[in-house]
Amino acid sequence: MAPQRFREQFDTIRRSLPDVPLAMGPDDSAEFIYEKGVVLARDGEEARLVEDTVRSHFTGVRGLVADHVRRASPEGNRSGVTRIRVGEPGRGDGRGDPAVAGALRALREAEGRTGRRLISRNHVVSIAVNACPGDEPVPVPLTAGADPAPVPEPDDVEPAVSVLVVDTGLMHDYRAYPPLARARGDLQREETDGQGVLHQYVGHGTFIAGLVAAVAPATDITVRNTLDDAGAILESDFGEALFAAVDRQGWPDVISLSAGTSNGRTDGLLGVDAFMRELREQRTLLVAAAGNNASATPFWPAAYADLPGFEDAVLSVGALRSDGEFGACFSNHGPWVKVYAPGERLTGALTGFESPVPYVYQHSTYEACRYGFDYTCTCQSPRHTGVLSDDGSTVKPDQVMFEGLARWSGTSFATPLAAGLVAARMSAHKESDPRAARRRLLAENTGFAEVRGTHVAALRPGTWSPVPVVQPALSA
Repeated sequence: MAPQRFREQFDTIRRSLPDVPLAMGPDDSAEFIYEKGVVLARDGEEARLVEDTVRSHFTGVRGLVADHVRRASPEGNRSGVTRIRVGEPGRGDGRGDPAVAGALRALREAEGRTGRRLISRNHVVSIAVNACPGDEPVPVPLTAGADPAPVPEPDDVEPAVSVLVVDTGLMHDYRAYPPLARARGDLQREETDGQGVLHQYVGHGTFIAGLVAAVAPATDITVRNTLDDAGAILESDFGEALFAAVDRQGWPDVISLSAGTSNGRTDGLLGVDAFMRELREQRTLLVAAAGNNASATPFWPAAYADLPGFEDAVLSVGALRSDGEFGACFSNHGPWVKVYAPGERLTGALTGFESPVPYVYQHSTYEACRYGFDYTCTCQSPRHTGVLSDDGSTVKPDQVMFEGLARWSGTSFATPLAAGLVAARMSAHKESDPRAARRRLLAENTGFAEVRGTHVAALRPGTWSPVPVVQPALSA
């Protein structure tokens, strides 16, 4: 059975995508979320092959209906993929999907002959990764200051390095935070509910932009609200959305992306394949979060950093725990993660500079870290509901108020620190090639940490202050 917290977050994502029936997979293992009743194939001949093969296979399998197999989207999308309906999405309760599983089996022989993938689930790409974030933001007084502290902006900032943040949108009052004076982009479409309470993940993009600005002040930061729906988007839409984000202003020097998904494979995501191939031909560096699953399984798009031909184009970033000496309990890991940066208990701009904004937590907390670590992992508490009450409980949830700053944890926030350090190096050395700057930054880096017993490269901003690791109290 899937962990309880995964189910809670799964329900949150399901509410944010109300018209999309979702399932957990594979086999209810809580590794990823995908669209029920639909598979993806590349446009053109491969889509026709998939459609015909699945229809033929379903003809001879009990419980699967060949008449259900049909195109669910037009060909010719910029992302290069076609959605193919293979079943009735309303069937079942979210614990897997026999129609999708049957469609994947139908293409096994063809994939074996061609030596490449022809079909895929339509995964949910999310800033909550496996639908379970590192933790939730906690209010911090403005007097406490940010961590990392903002670096003073140099006098000569031209030409400025461009960083594109693909995330949730900016808060309406983000310019009230001085380090974000150079930032621009899309505003969050809807910040609060009818009771004035912040929606889940609202402020996430503002927080990330603030971290980039803190370590790289001579940077033009643009934020796109690609992930405004509780930080989630279908894989079939994600590639198109990435193209749209870069089309609006041209390819930037650096893209900071704190979202992705695992898919049980080692060859990437079908829905972003066209974008990644285009990225490879550009000069842009994609800095992507390694994910919060505490897993060594490749997490995409970050894991493209380990695929031939993408080594220079992608930098995958894991999170260090609050003392900076070891990996954070939630951080993904493995040889496909190329560098780690502080990602636990960082402090930055969220919202509420003009007026306090409430956020709601459940009372319940976890007694032990979900990953078995012996320190008070950030995944313990609090837990966010997204609404004042979503389970009929008579227990009043905790409500806290944000006045501007927040403390937050996740690989989401290690990522913009790495992106910012690349941008800062470009500014300091007047470099124009972000990929070359990335190579030199890592080559000259003398910082290391330990992650699951492995010695790894670690980038620690000079203005970042370690936070002591909290050990749980011994029971009497």
